Amino acid sequence: MSVQVENLEKNMVKLTVEVPADKVEEAIKKAYNKQKGKIAIHGFRKGKVPQNIIEKMYGPEVFYEEASDILIEGSYADALDECGEEIVSRPSIEIVQIEKGKAFIYTAEAAKRPEVKLGKYKGVTVTKADTTVTDAEVDEAVEKERNRNARSITDENRVIENGDTAVIDFEGFLDGKAFEGGKGENHPLEIGSESFIPGFEEQLIGKKAGDETDVNVTFPEDYHAEDLAGKAVVFKVKIHEVRYKELPELNDEFAQDVSEFDTLAEYKEEVKKNLTKNKENEAKRKKEDEAIEKIIETSEMDIPAPMIETQIDSMMREFASRMQMQGLNMQQYMQFTGQTTDMMRDQLREEAENRIKSSLVLEQIVKDEGIEISEEEVDAKIREMAENYKMEFDELKKMYDEAQTETLKREIGIEKAIDVILDNAKETAVKKTSKKKEDKAADEKAEEESK
Repeated sequence: MSVQVENLEKNMVKLTVEVPADKVEEAIKKAYNKQKGKIAIHGFRKGKVPQNIIEKMYGPEVFYEEASDILIEGSYADALDECGEEIVSRPSIEIVQIEKGKAFIYTAEAAKRPEVKLGKYKGVTVTKADTTVTDAEVDEAVEKERNRNARSITDENRVIENGDTAVIDFEGFLDGKAFEGGKGENHPLEIGSESFIPGFEEQLIGKKAGDETDVNVTFPEDYHAEDLAGKAVVFKVKIHEVRYKELPELNDEFAQDVSEFDTLAEYKEEVKKNLTKNKENEAKRKKEDEAIEKIIETSEMDIPAPMIETQIDSMMREFASRMQMQGLNMQQYMQFTGQTTDMMRDQLREEAENRIKSSLVLEQIVKDEGIEISEEEVDAKIREMAENYKMEFDELKKMYDEAQTETLKREIGIEKAIDVILDNAKETAVKKTSKKKEDKAADEKAEEESK
């Protein structure tokens, strides 16, 4: 096999791959064996027609498409190794020649990893985040836990209040006609959850079980269903049940029920500790994002379009996997949201490009800093994951082949690159401006613009 490399514009590369004629013969034979069971010719049992008879009747090209797929699949990975380029997108394949007795030739155009000219990455200025946890935040977290442990009580005579749950039947009408997707039965609706169209839930306050009422609302202008966007509709609603929450008393007994602590004071201290840890982790993430964004701004790189499309492919698969865990497939999700695949891809494009730029910058820092990953560091990372997965270290390590180990080393290298950035970053506190100063500045700006 031979490979010729042609560098194109915008970090694209064209590989011309030539596979020897003997491999073509083998691939055609494989294609015949794969397809012969589907071919029926009078005088032969199905699956028993000789290859030369089929080629005589239909021409030798009858097996070329299948053989091409076999040849490309068997040669492309080796061609990538031979070309010496780091390919970062799916290839666009074009067959140049396939014919019995001759070499198989095809071209593959793909994106290669762009070169990165790093900007300043040491001494980047980032905003210092306030990680102080207030008593009010602790009380709010405790209150959420109380709500999670509340009893749900059905009261036939209760008048609906904000926070109650109403079990309802509903059907929506536009211009007197029921519209698709606007009907539900025995639906538990928490009043104040804002899970329905704005204005719907508030109109149920003051009603009680057994009531039937009309709810008048207007769909938002940006509603996903175009035939309903901005339209005034009427929902006919029947209320079956009204449930309210009975919160547990806030005392030591509550703390013992929801935690391992004996007193409410100890429980609140633990809540404060967890909130502080969460704030510190969030502050670190924001600092990372801010620093990397500034490094990207001062760095130079030309991202090829196919590389972005490949990243979007990966993000779409991630999203589909998350939906599947929630019991939805992508078709169902798009029906519910009114989105299309193209719309979703467009929405992901900017984030995909940012992810690529972040990875390229961090990988370049790894190279420029000469960061190397030892076997001990790899083992430490696997041991950490084993603890998280409740697995034995040796059992998990056996699962890592050479390629997966290299991926893990890359991840550790990126973590070290982030440490280099943050260890050398300069923090600045956010300047707080008084309300009077803000109003004065706004007035001065308005006056200046009016001149």
